[in-house]
Amino acid sequence: MTRCTVVRGIRGATTVEEDRPDLVLEATRELLRAMLEANSIDAFEPIAAIFFTTTHDLVSTFPAEAARELGMHRVPLICNSEIPVPGRVGKAVRVMLQLNTTKSQDEIVHVYLRGARGLRPDLDSAQ
Repeated sequence: MTRCTVVRGIRGATTVEEDRPDLVLEATRELLRAMLEANSIDAFEPIAAIFFTTTHDLVSTFPAEAARELGMHRVPLICNSEIPVPGRVGKAVRVMLQLNTTKSQDEIVHVYLRGARGLRPDLDSAQ
């Protein structure tokens, strides 16, 4: 049976200790590398787009710059702000990577690092 190529979303999140450009970019690069590795992505061509969000307390830089630093010069990237829900994880960068793939939803590995591990305790990848 031939599998069709579809667009799948890969979620990821991480946190930083303080709002400094170097820390935000370092954490975002770490997260992106982990997402690519966990999903066996070895080229950027299959990536349709990446959406980045930050909590309201991270304003020092655009996390998308980390993707450019990794060489994603042709991948469409956009940054936005999370809804400031009281009591939620702060200083967080979230990623939605959209990938053209033949993998099923069950084969996709979502990655949660640092203080973001508790965001999705239902996922093995968040442990």
